[in-house]
Amino acid sequence: MRDVEWGLDPELIEHVDMSTLAVRAGGKRSAEGEHSEALFMTSSFVYASAEEAARRFSGAEPGNIYSRFTNPTVAMFERRLAAMEGAERCVATSSGMAAILAMCLALLSQGDEVVVSRSVFGTTRVLFDKYLAKLGICTHWVDLADVRDWERAVTAKTRLFFLESPSNPLGEVADIAALAALAHQHAALLAVDNCLCTPVLQRPLQLGADLVIHSATKFIDGQGRALGGAVLGSQKLMDEVFGYIRTCGASMSPFNAWIFLKGLETLPLRIQAQSAAALSLARWLVQQPQIEQVFYGGLEQHPHHERAAHQQSAFAPLLSFVVHGGREAAWRFIDHTRIFSITGNLGDTKSTITHPATTTHGRLSEADKQASGIVEGLIRLSVGLESVDDLQADLARALASL
Repeated sequence: MRDVEWGLDPELIEHVDMSTLAVRAGGKRSAEGEHSEALFMTSSFVYASAEEAARRFSGAEPGNIYSRFTNPTVAMFERRLAAMEGAERCVATSSGMAAILAMCLALLSQGDEVVVSRSVFGTTRVLFDKYLAKLGICTHWVDLADVRDWERAVTAKTRLFFLESPSNPLGEVADIAALAALAHQHAALLAVDNCLCTPVLQRPLQLGADLVIHSATKFIDGQGRALGGAVLGSQKLMDEVFGYIRTCGASMSPFNAWIFLKGLETLPLRIQAQSAAALSLARWLVQQPQIEQVFYGGLEQHPHHERAAHQQSAFAPLLSFVVHGGREAAWRFIDHTRIFSITGNLGDTKSTITHPATTTHGRLSEADKQASGIVEGLIRLSVGLESVDDLQADLARALASL
């Protein structure tokens, strides 16, 4: 019999397509029987009696208590994303960086060591090098794609491997299964930032990862409207992360969760279309004489192309390239575009363009930039849903200025 309380009967989750999960999974109707997921804009909840309140607060009875850690709209987003990633549980956070911090503070202790790819978002590097270091957590930086480099960095105190794959902005790809095996050999966890692929294109948990991180701000929202993040994994690990969120309060707001629920509904359609457009632009850019190099896993000449094709169902909507002439030429190129938005964000339906060396990775030292391949002539594109012909014409206009 049809369960009218749920948007998708929970027992169907393992038997339907990703596009169905994106629209239906996790939804739960109130007594009003609403079709669209309800937005519960409340800070607290009331009880039928003092005894019921005591049972809720003690954990003896499930139910809502306070929206810092129990809110029906946030719970629907968590259930839907968990279903899409194939995770036992998802914990939503106030931003992508809050998700990384929640994972680390919930699962690491003073004296622990972590191994992290150099090819991570600039702010992620600052988090590990400056703030987690203050707590006595030591970070070893390694080459994302070199499994032997990861192995050399492991010590008896290693508790966590962390990486982005594909990386931002160079599109490097890790061998997730190999790194999962290495981490588990040393009793460590593997966490993968899946922001650029989303579960539509890549499912790290199926490849052996223990944890998945998302900045929901990016492709999950898809329209640049709200900040949010998520940590996903086993029930046991997520219980620890949830305990941190409940106590420390880096929570996702109900309104943002409602936006992300709506974003997930169109994610499969958007990410596939944007990835196809990015591949088309990458193939055109690599032929242009003003460009030194194009970084995109979908290009056959990319060093990690075969690995990306094996791990991912498509190559994601982010690409970057280096123009001749360093910063001056890169800035001139960016300023001569007319359709691309000059902004540090990515994952929007509107295509964006940025100069990583002076924006998203601007806080890195010059040595760290060089080690991460963030050169002055590097330009990053996040491809949206505009006409590919119009985007190519805009890039041609910018190339003509060089």
